[in-house]
Formats: sequence, C-alpha cells, structure tokens
Amino acid sequence: MRRIAIQGIVGSYHDIAAHKYFKEEDIELVCCNTFEEVFEAMKKDSNVIGVVAIENTIAGSLLHNYELLRDSGATIIGEHKLRISHSIMCLPGEDWGTLTEVNSHPVALAQCRDFLQHHPQLKVVETEDTAASARDIKEKGLKGHAAICSKYAAELYGMKILQEGIETNKHNFTRFLVISDPWMADELKVRSKMNKASIVFSLPHNQGSLSKVLSIFSFYNINLTKIQSLPIIGREWEYMFYVDVMFDDYLRYKQSIDAVTPLTKALKILGEYAEGESTI
Repeated sequence: MRRIAIQGIVGSYHDIAAHKYFKEEDIELVCCNTFEEVFEAMKKDSNVIGVVAIENTIAGSLLHNYELLRDSGATIIGEHKLRISHSIMCLPGEDWGTLTEVNSHPVALAQCRDFLQHHPQLKVVETEDTAASARDIKEKGLKGHAAICSKYAAELYGMKILQEGIETNKHNFTRFLVISDPWMADELKVRSKMNKASIVFSLPHNQGSLSKVLSIFSFYNINLTKIQSLPIIGREWEYMFYVDVMFDDYLRYKQSIDAVTPLTKALKILGEYAEGESTI
C-alpha cells in the first residue's frame, strides 16, 4: 500500500486527485494542513509520495508550491488534471430557508462568486479546506451553516446537497503534480509514456537571454506548454523561470537541455514524466 501525502482531509480535491492517479492501487492518505507539511512528511519518510496542486485554469499558478518543490529536492513523477465541480450542502434537516452562512476555502468561494451573488443572505466565511468545512458542520451540528466542496465530501460526511455544479466557469480544472524522493522515481513513473518535463533556471542579465533559450527549444521541436517567472528574493530584478516542455523524441529533448544549459544559470530538471489525464 502506498502512502500519499496531501494538503487537506479525506474528501478534499487532493484526495480525489490522489485516488484518480493511483486508481489501480490501494493507498493510505497522510493528511496535512499545509503544503509545507506535505513536503515535510516526504522528508521524514522517503517512501511517502506527495500529490500537490500546482495550477488552476481559473485561479492560476500556486506560486509558493513552485518554490517548495525546487527547494525540496523531490522529483515530479506524474501529473493529473482534475475537473473541479463544487456543490453547496448543509445538515440533513435544513434547507435554503434556514441558512445564514456559507463556509469554504477562499479559492472555492471565488470560483462560485456568481452563485453567491444570487444568495446575498448568506454570510461568506473563509476556511482552510473545502472538505473540512463540511466535516466541521456535521460534527459540530452547526445549524444555519452551509459548505461548498465536492459532492464526494457530502457523501462522506452525511451532508445534504442543495445544488451541484455551482462554480461560475464549468471549464475549471486543477493540475496536480505527483512527486517522490528521487530514488523512487524510476520505479514509479511510466517511462514508456514519458513525454513531458519540468525544468527551472535563471538567466544572466544579458539582452535577449530568454529568447535565445526559447529559440533553441524551437530548433529541437520542443513544445513549451508553460513558462512561469518568480523573483529571486534578495536579487533585484532577477527571476527563476519554471518551464514545462513536451516532446516526442526523448533524445532530441536531452539534446535541447544540453544546448540551453550553457546559456542559463542553475538549470535543474524537476521531473520527466507522462502528460496527465483529465478526469471529472
């Protein structure tokens, strides 16, 4: 049985993503309050695998998680893209007429802004986790409270679903990275399907330094699917560039890395893996 560290509790979207990715395996969740705790759990036990959200199609990138990943020394072994669908739920004995407050994670609340505007009678209160909002309402018997989270969490904690699919944008996906200690990477990743890599580097303060790197990737037919810059603390106007690339030919990809390395500073491959599936 694999031990999987996630941010959140049973019923959270991280829980769903972990079970979707390891769909043919038995897993034991290591539930953490923060992303820092996820990486700490992996550090304490090298057999623990992490599942960490890295970007959402609406909310954008989780910038701090890029830094945590780079500093941790962990390796990306896979990814999963999960369709995020929110439901609003309450205690079984309540209904719309008795509700005065709605609880959820701030990102989930933001993704349901249009729905909430149609229910101005509900006081919006931010919490640390979507699923924990449902659990706390049920365990504490909080009358008048509603939670926004997954339908799965409602079923787990015995809550009554009032309405499903309340998110504003139906094209709402979160991309989760699956990460491990480097020594486990070869065992875990699907090498036969490997077609994606994540790298990070900084650049000298020279004119056209970034365009030269991008030109080399283009020459080797490497497709850049994402580029994210983050400032380097203590070094004004210098940045780390986090880049995701796709490739059909692994040798050409390695040649492109060899070609760009002399033009960059501190280039590091964060992981080579298979492009993740998208699931509902």
